[in-house]
Amino acid sequence: MLQLNGLTKIYDTGDKALSDVTLTIPNGQVVALIGPSGAGKSTLIRSINRLVEPTSGSAILDDVNITTLRERALRKQRRRMGMIFQEYALVERLTVMENVLSGRLGYVGFWRSFFRKFPQTDVDDAYRLLDRVGLLAMADKRADELSGGQRQRVGICRALIQNPSLLLIDEPTASLDPKTSRQIMRLICELCAERGLAAIINIHDVALAQMFVERVIGLELGRVVFDGGPKELTPEVLTQIYGAEDWEATIEKVDDEAEA
Repeated sequence: MLQLNGLTKIYDTGDKALSDVTLTIPNGQVVALIGPSGAGKSTLIRSINRLVEPTSGSAILDDVNITTLRERALRKQRRRMGMIFQEYALVERLTVMENVLSGRLGYVGFWRSFFRKFPQTDVDDAYRLLDRVGLLAMADKRADELSGGQRQRVGICRALIQNPSLLLIDEPTASLDPKTSRQIMRLICELCAERGLAAIINIHDVALAQMFVERVIGLELGRVVFDGGPKELTPEVLTQIYGAEDWEATIEKVDDEAEA
């Protein structure tokens, strides 16, 4: 379980990116984080694993207060928080298998990681994950030979091979076409259900969030202004989060697709 208590981030410029964010996310729950650009979505995700240092408040994962840990203990706890990036963050010249196994670098010694000599159990896990996401036949291909959707699947495998308790996912579909975006969202939700994983997905596509997740959190100027189910995202709520727009069209589109 993840608990955020009064999480706040104020930059040196005085800009407040997060303001008193308090949330509880139980194991197995997939949450979509929505809001306009600059609302604090990416900052929130990165404050949880302290890629961004919060100014105040706490992030507690399974009774461990991440925000108070020193460097060595923080590195250990980061193993439990798998990160999936919008731009994939793969090493282009490495193979798919090598990129997946890089998720185990926090568990193996320096020389093993330097020479890429991973335990056979890690290699076996990597093959199982690649098979699960439909990329087993591409294990030996270089990352720069893959499509965007295939790269994102590799990123998912790299995060999962850490055996995390939480997935932090930053705009996983922003660079993908609509069909691939649905496939990636469906895959993430299925894998979280299979493993009992909690996940926070920063996503711009409101309709996509409504289609796949059970809980949506809306941010506006660093504050939580909505926390509820996808069906509760009425035009009034979306206007509060994003501003005035014809939100009925978005909601009708989701309803039509669900019926189809």
